[in-house]
This record gives sequence, structure tokens and C-alpha cells, in this order.
Amino acid sequence: MSSDVHPLINRAADEVMRGWAQALGDAFEAEETAGVLEWLAGCIDLASRGILPDRGQGASAVGRVLLDRLGSVLLGLIISDQSVPRAEALKLLGGVDAVRRVIEPEWDRYFASQLSGPDGLNIVVEVAHDIRSPLTSIRCLAETLERGQSGQVTDVQRKQLRLIYSAPLGVTSMASDVIEMARRGDQLAEGDAVPFSVAETLESVVDMVRPIAEEKGLTVRFTPPASDRRIGRPIALSRVLLNLVTNGLKFTDEGSVEVTARVTTPTRVEFSVRDTGRGMSQDAVATLYQPFRRASGRAGRSGYFFSGRASGSPWSASS
Repeated sequence: MSSDVHPLINRAADEVMRGWAQALGDAFEAEETAGVLEWLAGCIDLASRGILPDRGQGASAVGRVLLDRLGSVLLGLIISDQSVPRAEALKLLGGVDAVRRVIEPEWDRYFASQLSGPDGLNIVVEVAHDIRSPLTSIRCLAETLERGQSGQVTDVQRKQLRLIYSAPLGVTSMASDVIEMARRGDQLAEGDAVPFSVAETLESVVDMVRPIAEEKGLTVRFTPPASDRRIGRPIALSRVLLNLVTNGLKFTDEGSVEVTARVTTPTRVEFSVRDTGRGMSQDAVATLYQPFRRASGRAGRSGYFFSGRASGSPWSASS
């Protein structure tokens, strides 16, 4: 590759070249692949410095595939090389995105047309499902590392791992909301109601948010109902409680967040989430059950903070 190109881009291109050769075997065209990779590497380098390239050899099916591989390998190299400044890393990755837009100028329009087509909702649901799986893996790995199960970690590393954990947790919840909205809220993640333990469901929610609470110095606790075994949809229940608890943690600076399950009738359990945050003004309470509202600005009058989601009504489970 060219000596004028950033060393990390060259290293990534060399790795992609070797991997492409192994994947194609006898069908590998060394000269053609090298030409496309050299063009892509040079364009990424230019784009990272704010110079947008023209469409060229990379504007092909092979070019798009190689660019995806190049971007993935480059990201891996940046993560493993701690000496790369953050600003420089962002510019390099931004260069990959800029080149992708150059060789796929119609992608946004094409994607929009697909979403507006008859299969648009199915595409949204599939994308949301695909997003949730790796995010769940990230959360599990971050939690494993934070607890020291893979070796001792420092206090600084533990703090960083908690931040890593909290980010995908929020996006996972958002992806679940997208799925529900795409299904117009009439299809839950589960089919028929099943027997489940309320206490175990509460405990799983608290376990998921504990890293966030510990990072903020907050306490999270739950009170199970007197009668534990119920029939209902525990996954859907977990999602609702997770949304409410994460919101409580988000807007609480000190103190605690508590989840309580209370038996109201032989066939109903009422769940409530309380926190020691600032609370809500009477103006906000008046619009509490209006769905998907957003406060005007980050902070409303009197310094109160609000999320973009209205709280839901109590969630019930049958006995």
C-alpha cells in the first residue's frame, strides 16, 4: 500500500487482503483486489483529513464488501492500539463512513423506500432484533469483567466497565420499544401466558441495573409480593420494569430506587417504582399519561429533568 496513507489503514488493508485470499482460494484475483483496496485505503485517508474522494474502483459490489471488511479490521486495530489518540481514531472511522457514502450515494433513499414499502415494519423489527443480540453480549461481558471473574480489575477499569454496561442497556431497551411500536403494541415478546416467579423477575431486573446504580452510588432494592408464583408474561413485565428503573436511576442523584410488588386481589399484582430523585411538578403530572411526549429542553421549569417517555400504568399479572 501507499506510504502516504496512515499506517493503521495500510495494516488493515494488508489484513483484509490476506483474509480475502484465504476466503476465495483459487478464485482470488490478487491484482484486482489490491487495486480496489489501495483505492479504498487512499480514499479513507483523504476523507479522514476532510477531503472527499470521487467515485472510483470502490464503487462496485466487491468494493462495498471490501470496505466493510476494511472498516471492521481498522476498528479492531484502533481498539488494540492504545497509543492512537481518540480524536485521530474518530477521524479514521469517520473516513470509512465518508467513503461508504461516496460509493453508495443512493443508499439513504433506497433504505427509506424499503421502510415505506409493504415489508417496512418487518425490516424495522428484524433490525431491532439484530441490535439487541450483540448489545446483550456486551452487557454480559462487561458485567463478567467488572465482577473480576476474568481476572483482577482496577477501580478505574471497574468504573469504565460500568459505563460500558450502562450504554448498551439503554439501547437494548430502545430496540425493544421499537419492536413493540412496530407491532402497534398488540403483540408482546411472548405468546401465551406462562407460570413464573415474580421475585426472580424482580431480581433479574435489579441485577441488570446494579452496575449503573453502583456507578452513581445509589441503592436499588425490590420487595416481592407475599404470593410469588404467578401466570403472566415475564419478559414483557421485565421490559416495563427495566424502563422504569433505568429512568429512576437516570434522574436520581443520591439515595435509592425501589421496586415493589403488591398483591391487590387474588388474581392481580401491582408493581410500583419509587426513587429519591427530584420528583415531578404538578404541570408534568397533569400530562403524565400522554404517550411519547418530550419536555421542552433538557431541563424544565424549576430545574426538573424529564425523560422522553411517559410512565406507564401499573402492570398486572394473574395468579
